[in-house]
Parts: sequence; C-alpha cells; structure tokens
Amino acid sequence: MSQILDSQPALKYQAFSVLVVDDEPGMQAILKKSLGKWFSKVDCTGSIEQAEVLRCEHHYDLIILDINLPGRAGTEWNEVFSDEERRADVIFMTGYADLDTAISALKLGASDFILKPFNLDQMLQAVTRCMDKRLNERMQYALQRDYQRHCATQIIGHSQQTELLKQLILQFAPSRASVLVEGESGTGKELVARAIHEASERSGPFVPLNCGAIAPELLESELFGHTSGAFTGAKKSREGLFRVANGGTLFLDEIGEMPLAMQSALLRVLEQRAIRPVGSEKEVAIDVRVVAATNRNLQDEVDQGNFRRDLYYRLNVLKIDVCPLRERSADLKELVPFFTKNLCAELAMPVPKWAHEDVSAMLTYEWPGNIRELKNLIERCILLGKPPAHYWRELHGLSELDVVTTSHDIDSQQTSAATESGGEQVGYPNHWTLKDVEKAHIMQLVDFYQGNKSAAARDLGVARKTLERKFKEWDGDEAS
Repeated sequence: MSQILDSQPALKYQAFSVLVVDDEPGMQAILKKSLGKWFSKVDCTGSIEQAEVLRCEHHYDLIILDINLPGRAGTEWNEVFSDEERRADVIFMTGYADLDTAISALKLGASDFILKPFNLDQMLQAVTRCMDKRLNERMQYALQRDYQRHCATQIIGHSQQTELLKQLILQFAPSRASVLVEGESGTGKELVARAIHEASERSGPFVPLNCGAIAPELLESELFGHTSGAFTGAKKSREGLFRVANGGTLFLDEIGEMPLAMQSALLRVLEQRAIRPVGSEKEVAIDVRVVAATNRNLQDEVDQGNFRRDLYYRLNVLKIDVCPLRERSADLKELVPFFTKNLCAELAMPVPKWAHEDVSAMLTYEWPGNIRELKNLIERCILLGKPPAHYWRELHGLSELDVVTTSHDIDSQQTSAATESGGEQVGYPNHWTLKDVEKAHIMQLVDFYQGNKSAAARDLGVARKTLERKFKEWDGDEAS
C-alpha cells in the first residue's frame, strides 16, 4: 500500500465523505478500497445521471470525477459547480486529455486534474491537498465562532449602573493610562477590558493573561520572554506577552495573585515602557496599555502588605468598579433573552418561548456567581427543556405558585413605597390575605384570556392542572 496511505492519520478525514464517478468498475474498486481507509463514506457510480441523484440525497465533501463518461461528460455536470449549498471539491481524471481540456476543467472550479493511468500516490496526494484545505477552512470557521463566543465586547443592559459603566469605558478608552477593574468573580471584568480595548481603536491585539493560572517561576518568562539557553529547558528564544501585545492591550486578570517579586518587575516596565527578556542584556521598547483586574479589594491588599503600594498607584490611574448582578437586577430583562438566543445558536437548539414570570422569578435572587451563574442556569434550562421559573421552583423547593407570588413582590414593594410617600395606593387592599390576592390575580389573568385557562397558566408559569385544582378548591369553599 502507498506510503502516503500508511502515514496518514487514521481519523483525520473520518468526518468527510467521497463520491467516485467512473464508468470503469476496476477503477471504482481501487479507489473505494484505498479511500475507504481514510473516509467513513465512499460511494461509487458510473454516470453523471446516477451521480446527481446521489449528490442530491447525500452530502459529499470530495467528488473524484472522470471526464469521459457515457451520456453527459464530467465537464458538463454544471450542477456540481453551481450548487453553493452542496459545494464539494472536485478532482477530474481522464485518459484522453489535451491542455485545453485541462484548462477548461480547472476554469469550471475543479481543485485538481489527474491523467490516467496514474500512480495511486498521485491521487492520494491530490486528495490530501483538497481535504487539508477543507479541514483548515473548517478550523478557521470554528475558531471564528469560538472567538465570537468568548471575545464579545457588547455589554448588555440599560440599568443606571450599566449605563454608567458604558460611559466610563468610552471616557477611559482613548487614554494610554493603565486601568484597574475591580469587581466580584463572574461580573464580566474581562468583557469590560475588551470593551476598553475595542473603543480605544489601538492597532495591536488584545492579549489576556490570568496571573493566578501561571506558576510564579514561569510568569516572568511568560510576560517578558526569554533568550535561548536562559534557563534549563529554554531551547529557543521566545517572545513574551508584552511584545505580542505591542501596540495593543495587555489584560492582567487576577493581578492580586501576582507574586511580590514580579510586582516589582511589572512596576519597572510600566514606568520605563521597556522590557528585558530573561537572559538578555538588551531592553526592548514597547507600546502596551495595561488593564488589570481583580476580585479582591486591592487597597485592602496594600494595607495588609500583600500588594506593592507603588504598583497599586501605577495601575490605579483610572478605575472601574463593576457592580454585582444583584445590584443591577433590572438588566435581567435583557440578559436572559440575550444569553438564551446565543446559547441556543451555540447548542443548535430552537429558541424557547419563555413567559414573563421566567425573568421575574430571578429578580429577588442574590446571584453570588453573578453573570457566570446566570449563564450557567440558562444553559441548563435549555438543555433540560424546562422554563427558568419551573426549574427555579424545583431548585429551591418552592410550591407551584410560590414563583408567581415571588414575581410580584417587587410590584408590591413599589405599591407600599407609593402609599408611604402619600401617593395613591395601587394594587390589592392591605387587609386581603395571600389567598385572596392569589385568587384575584389568577381570575384576572383568566378573564384577560377570555376564559382560556391554558393561556393563563402559561403566563403564570404553572401547569393548567394547577389552575383546575385551584378552581375546585374555591368552588368547595363557596359550597361550604
């Protein structure tokens, strides 16, 4: 067997499929046997008419096509080149071809052209070139999607705190000064840093580094780079992240985890705007804006001697405090549908239609994990096929209508506040019991939907049988 075939990774092309179109059964057998070791699906046929039927029924990534066929010639199979939705790479082969035929075939959009009789290695090399190109295209597409997923800079929400955050980002972006971003874990500090970089229009890249994820002895080399032989294992020179980020932004996450010895080196870089790679005697000038973030109170860390005071002042030229989610719960009305739509696209699942109560049920929760916890909850609800209000009820052991009652707590608080301030009372009378309020609210929704209990139950976030049970209870109370 060919050396190429033997050396080819067995699983590299398993996700691809091939169609061989040749009227010679011997050629079909040779290619099917050879390519069957690479591809999970190899189909063979002897005419364009049969090939077109197969192409419409199945997806093929590669078509190996003979030009001289009974009936329509391979160069007359226009559908295979014009159908963008089922685009495949095409390798032409023929035993009767001149230069004009080859040029015509390549102009049609063929990836390669092989003359018969050919050595099997020639065919396998052509197949490898086509499939490696397609693999690279898929990888680039996947990386782009991954980048868009993890590197979004859009800050969602219109609460007063979020609007102030957006204003500070735009105000600080044009400056070269360092920015310190403080906030609880999961509040989106890296998102803020990326937004600052995007708004700054700096020409270089955004380069993130989690200072707590790198071993202390490797952090210096990671940031400043090293020369060949600078230490054991340094077989070749390496550029540090400061040089990678030149002209752009270096984001130092969890800056409070940085060892004191490295804090001194970082301070010097920020003051001199130059780095010295490990093992080198020469300094390299850099143009890098530093944005640092921490979930600690860095001022407290300074007072306790865990962080250098001079570095703190150097980083804290501009400061942004990111509010926890519990202090900007109004943003949930936008965050929930935003994450729902994005996660459904990522998971290739239909976007569920969730009721107003699905958001309202979350308003009084403290969200200790902040945005990260919210996203995790929504993803679980999508995968489990449960509306957030139902899942919330199960998670916290609430009864079926506790969620509904909770969802109206904020309205009740606003009503009480209006009454205390001398405004006109809105809502249910203060002397009503919780059971009276529950009944009045359910009846109001049923009336709104003109007696349609299913629609009312959907809006309440409960099952229809729950409403039926409530109506039976009320009928029993009246009968007694």
